[in-house]
Amino acid sequence: MQTRLSPEYQQRADGRAAEAILRKCVHCGFCTATCPTYQLLGDELDGPRGRIYLMKQVLEGAEPTRKTQMHLDRCLTCRNCESTCPSGVDYGHLVDIGRQIVDEKVPRPAGERAVRWMLKEGLASPLFAPAMKLGQMVRPLLPGALKDKVPTPRAAGPLPTRTHARRVLLLAGCVQPAMMPGIHNATARVLDAAGIQGVVAPEAGCCGAVKFHLNDQDGGRAQMRANIDAWWPLIEGGVEAIVMNASGCGVMVKEYGHILQDDTAYAAKAARVSELTRDLSELLPTLVPALRPLLKHAPDASRVIAFHPPCTLQHGQKLRGGVERHLAELGFTVKVANNEAHLCCGSAGTYSVLNPELSHALRDRKLGHLDELQPAVIASANIGCITHLQSGTSTPVRHWVEVLDEALGGLNLLGVVGCFALRWWVRSGGPVNPGAGL
Repeated sequence: MQTRLSPEYQQRADGRAAEAILRKCVHCGFCTATCPTYQLLGDELDGPRGRIYLMKQVLEGAEPTRKTQMHLDRCLTCRNCESTCPSGVDYGHLVDIGRQIVDEKVPRPAGERAVRWMLKEGLASPLFAPAMKLGQMVRPLLPGALKDKVPTPRAAGPLPTRTHARRVLLLAGCVQPAMMPGIHNATARVLDAAGIQGVVAPEAGCCGAVKFHLNDQDGGRAQMRANIDAWWPLIEGGVEAIVMNASGCGVMVKEYGHILQDDTAYAAKAARVSELTRDLSELLPTLVPALRPLLKHAPDASRVIAFHPPCTLQHGQKLRGGVERHLAELGFTVKVANNEAHLCCGSAGTYSVLNPELSHALRDRKLGHLDELQPAVIASANIGCITHLQSGTSTPVRHWVEVLDEALGGLNLLGVVGCFALRWWVRSGGPVNPGAGL
């Protein structure tokens, strides 16, 4: 695609980076077929090609409007279009640049600014955990929209206490410890069973994705630098990898090297951090042989696990099929939806808060396809997808590592029996309690 940057953006590094991405686009339109918002709305400007034209116009000097901003806001940044694009257009980085530039030009209404500020400052705040506990205490009294974001508390189980020669870094993250601490504890137990010690740097916090994608890119970079500082002594101490059990965090940390490439103080360290970062599923090929003889009981082959691969896993990190294949090697019956398994569930970080109507439409569409599999449990690999999907179904939604941990004996039998009793009660007409145990 031919572009002519306006003088303003010729002088800016992000303008030149955007131009290089734009020039790869041949406006073929393949991307529209796999764009969730285009599928829902049928508007060219709510698909990748249309958004690329909008960003091109702004970079060439056109004045953006609230309508421009709205169409960019509606993008989930699922990056499905990147998986489809035959020309290798780096749309994810382009839309980050485009949103930043448009927000510089188009002031948001006070209400929007307030909500976005609360999200970017609140989710990573030390006050988030006590606020979540309070919300869980009064959950039955909350309005539906808020209740969807407050999962019923579940026991996390103990952390392992053994030490091992093999060590990996784990990121607790910002919302996961408060919302679903069982994911981290299950990860640590599964790694421990395979002879790997998961260690946490207490000073590490939010990966930076929330602020970065809400156009506080400087704030996001500050969080990235803080994490690098927290991790660096352990990296120098010889940890094998930085392991992510939230694919949304994983895709962001894998991009530290790109985002901080012009930061002379952090560029080399950021590149090393990205090089070391692995999604938890990437460890499965080495975990399976160690875990197979430790299974407490053979998985019930009739118990279908419907796996929803998050966009941040299959499109952002380009990791497809690993969870399903390796869990099957351990005896689990894992299936993905027969239709639209590639499409976003509508969670997309803060998207479900900022665009609830579109988000819920995508959620219900996704659950319809998953329900066709008649699963005993729905599994995913990202806290946002898990919470979002659970808000629309009585079928338990869990991280796949929690399912594996249960089979290794990490969860007590009472919790499992209670789950199936709950499912029977719900199907018999009892009230839905989506946050109940597996």
